[in-house]
Parts: sequence; structure tokens; C-alpha cells
Amino acid sequence: MELKIQRTTAPAQKPSDPRTMGFGTIFTDHMFTMDYTPGQGWHDAAIVPLEDLKIHPGAAVFHYGAEVFEGMKAYRTAEGEIQLFRPWDNMQRMRDSAERIQLPDFDPDFLLQAILRLVDLDRDWVPEAPGTSLYIRPVEFCTDVDLGLHCIGSAKLLVLLSPVGAYLTGGLKPVDILIEDTDVRAVRGGTGYTKCGGNYAAANRAAARAEEKGYAQVLWLDGVERRYIEEVGSMNVMFKIDGKVVTPALTGSVLPGVTRRSCIQLLRDKGYEVEERLLSVEELAAALEAGKLEEAWGCGTAAVISPIGKFCYQDKCYTIGEENGPCAQWLYDTLTGIQWGRQADPYGWVCKVPRA
Repeated sequence: MELKIQRTTAPAQKPSDPRTMGFGTIFTDHMFTMDYTPGQGWHDAAIVPLEDLKIHPGAAVFHYGAEVFEGMKAYRTAEGEIQLFRPWDNMQRMRDSAERIQLPDFDPDFLLQAILRLVDLDRDWVPEAPGTSLYIRPVEFCTDVDLGLHCIGSAKLLVLLSPVGAYLTGGLKPVDILIEDTDVRAVRGGTGYTKCGGNYAAANRAAARAEEKGYAQVLWLDGVERRYIEEVGSMNVMFKIDGKVVTPALTGSVLPGVTRRSCIQLLRDKGYEVEERLLSVEELAAALEAGKLEEAWGCGTAAVISPIGKFCYQDKCYTIGEENGPCAQWLYDTLTGIQWGRQADPYGWVCKVPRA
């Protein structure tokens, strides 16, 4: 499929202070778009100036949540080159998400090449300050104008770019989390392993309650027994217990994170034993009380690594530590070192953005 490119004639002013960028509120000059029509397939692939969408209010995405997305970043190296981190994994995960919602499949190679061309076109928007990056948001959604429940027909796929500052405004330091025992994020057989908007909408009520109580994140439990740990906020979670690293198994209700996969690879190559298995709240509390819970952290694209200092469950709080643990700090330094080109990439995770 041909990729048409229309350059903006009215470029926006770029942010000058990374401290004011926030996360996902500023957008670059261009976006990628293409449409899907039954019988025709994907068509009209183009990079165009950023603009509002014209979409019928009866489109099924508004009424039945037929939508999936991805989150990835572009990083500027000290030499001024731009690179992505494991974008092939994001393409495949988005295809898996689309299959679960039954949105049309797409060619991952074509989409990745379109993203690289888009980032190259807006490469001047990739910030230089430490900890900053260009956030990349592909999203696919149903555009059928039909209020009846039906199989998905037409769709649209977009890619937006947003220069962002550090996700954790206070820097890398331990946060306090609240274990949610009423609401659930996802269940096995549902959409927990996908990145679809409904998963995140379902998290809002518990997140609001946690924030009101002064906690930074919610730690989610499984939707059946309400005792097995799954995710923290919008991130995967890991615990260092008695020298081993334990992370919840991918049972179908846990997102298969790209950062999670990278952490497991790095840890095992470092000599750590990593267990992917069920981990109950009771086991976690017992490990802490026995002095065996050494560290805990969340991991994801936005924050990379987020150490956990304390968790609370049913009005009882457990303190892990007030400083960043050495394992979490090492993972953060190593991952960000590879992402920003400060360290060698022995895994082939980096994807350079070629200049047109």
C-alpha cells in the first residue's frame, strides 16, 4: 500500500521547557491515518497534519468500546539519533488485542514503517533533556455507524506523537500502593491481556479511591478468588523474595508487557532466578513479615521502573523500604541506558529511525 505524505503548512510551537510538557497533553505536527472497509481492506494510508476527526456520533466505538491501542517511545541519543525500543513486540501485541476485540488485522511491517516515517518527519519534536522522550500512540477503532450489536466492519487506525517529560514527576523513588479487594480490572477469558480502553475505564473507580487516600497506585487482584496479585496500576509488577524475583504469570488477565519481558531477560542473564507464577497477598505479607521481601517494583513503558515502598491491604500496611532497591535501580539504569543509547544493546532491541 502506498503511504502518502502531506506536510503541515502551519507548524506548531515546540515546548521549550521539559518540566512543562507533562505526559500526553502536547502533540506533534503530524499523525498517521488509514481506513478499513469490508471488501476493500485497508486503504488511504497517509501521514497528514494533525487535525480533529470528523466521525459520526453513532460510530460503534462510542457505544460499545471497540478500540485497542499501544504505547511506545522514541528516544534521542547523545549523538542526536532517534531510536525505538522493541517496536516489533508492540506491533504484535496490538494485533493480538485487535484479534480479541475482532477489529481488522493489519500488516505489522507496514505499520511500523509508517511509524518510523512519521517519527522521522517530526524528529525535531523528540526532546533532548534527560528522562524525556517522544510517546507514540497507535490506536485502532470501529467506525461502523450502527447502534445494533454486530460484528465489526469498518475501522480506522491512527498514530499520534506526543513529546513527554518523565512519567514520575518526583523522580525514581518508592511509591505507596493500595491493594484493591472490591473492584477487579479483568478476568481470565476476558480482555485483560489486551490493551483496550475498557480495561482502563474499569480501573478508574478504584484508582480514584486510592488517590483520595493518598496512594499512588492500585495493586490489582485476580477476579475470581480475589487473592492473587496481577498488576499495579497500568504496569506489570515484580517482587524480589529471598533472592528470587517473582512476577505474576500471564494467565490471560495480565498484560504481556514489553518492559516486563525485557526485565525478565535482563534478570536471568544477570543470574537471578525468575519465577512466573501465582502469588497471593498472604504469601507476600508472610514474606515481608519474615524479612524475605527485599524489593518490589512496577514496570511499564511509561515509567520504565517504579519502586514500591509500601503496600496496604484491608487497613493494614506493610513497609518494604524507603529507598530504591538495588535490583530495581539496576533495571532502570540498564533499560534506560539501552533506550537512550548510553549502553550497548546486546539483544537487538533497538530500532533506529532512518532519515528520509
